[in-house]
Amino acid sequence: MFKTFKNAWKVPDLRKKMIFTLLVIVLFRLGCAIPVPFINIGEGGLLANSSNTATFLDYINMISGNAFNYGTIFAMSITPYINASIIIELLTVAIPALEKLAKEGEEGRKKMAQITRIVGVALAVLQAIAYYVFLNSQNALTPTTSTFAKVFQAITIIIILTAGAALTMWLGEEINEKGIGNGISILLFAGIVSRIPSYMTQLYAYMDYGGIYYALAPIAFVCELLLIVYIVWMDNAERRIPVQYTKRVVGRKMYGGQNSNIPIKVNMTGVLPIIFASSILSIPATIQMFVKVKEGGFWEKFFKAFTTDSWIYGVLYFLLIIFFAYFYASIQYNPIEMANNLAKNSGTIPGIRSGKPTAEYIAKVLSKVILIGALLLSVVALFPMVFSQITTLICVNGLGKETGVSISLGGTSIIILVGVALETVQQLESQMMMRHYKGFLE
Repeated sequence: MFKTFKNAWKVPDLRKKMIFTLLVIVLFRLGCAIPVPFINIGEGGLLANSSNTATFLDYINMISGNAFNYGTIFAMSITPYINASIIIELLTVAIPALEKLAKEGEEGRKKMAQITRIVGVALAVLQAIAYYVFLNSQNALTPTTSTFAKVFQAITIIIILTAGAALTMWLGEEINEKGIGNGISILLFAGIVSRIPSYMTQLYAYMDYGGIYYALAPIAFVCELLLIVYIVWMDNAERRIPVQYTKRVVGRKMYGGQNSNIPIKVNMTGVLPIIFASSILSIPATIQMFVKVKEGGFWEKFFKAFTTDSWIYGVLYFLLIIFFAYFYASIQYNPIEMANNLAKNSGTIPGIRSGKPTAEYIAKVLSKVILIGALLLSVVALFPMVFSQITTLICVNGLGKETGVSISLGGTSIIILVGVALETVQQLESQMMMRHYKGFLE
């Protein structure tokens, strides 16, 4: 990967694109450090008191690179645009007009992008209003007495946060046009990478507890490295369906007569099943932040079941990942359409008849691959939870200077980082091959 970046830097055109991408990342990180007026947040941030509850706010904070925690102008980050993209993609399947628009080539894609931007801005306004209400409930606003001052304060905060989200979308699109990689993914990557130094500092701080932590902290670091290797292997794994094209004569030329394959990635859904599953399971914990629960009552037990150290949470997390993997893959892949495309191009799967049998065979293969991919993905999601529970048990059960403090790992953030890095490297390699710099890839 580093060799690819080094070789790409030697190409003037690619070097300009890489520099432009770096400048946009710097601007994005500057925006993540500029505070919004009238917001007064303490040293630890808004989420300083979060413990073993995984809330939707933690998810937003992860994506924003801790900007959400400190109320900066990019506190919303790219979450409104990501949510808008997912909503439009789901509606494309349900609404025929959007599906037709998506198939109209370049013009259709431009119109879909415009619709996504509008929905993204609308979601940014709603999210900014919710953020203002949360700030007010946490007493994180500058104290005011008059009604006019409070209204002005609210409008200012909501407008700045919405503008920050819109500016983030624009920065991502500028990377798409003039930079390297997918703009939204690059900004997401930059936000998560910015949290690595604080995580390493926290990991080193565990050594201050002494005792068993001298061994657990290095083990946690090694586990993170192994998790990266595992995710790289999982992202590169694919199932190839062999395809044979028959020879056909068009005019005076003969086409076909060659063997190929349909590559199906094992992890075809990426990190989306984890994001969907964690978002749904974070709803109870998010609600708990705004309500008072009576001790020993039903609701206390209910909310406790949705903490990350609960076995109920783990089981539901696993089942939701499987469900969303199948759900999202069914949107991405249509076996009937794939079979029809093969037939139109005179392609057949060896041993399988064209038409319905081909569609059934592809559907069967997809079902198996989706299940394997979902199971592999669930390891990434559940391993950090299991590791945290194991370290807690070790530190509590009679090992000397124990504090009961568990060591946490990041699963979702790592899979996003690895996925974006691999995607960017692939784009660089493809662009170098288009420029006939084959020697750079050797």
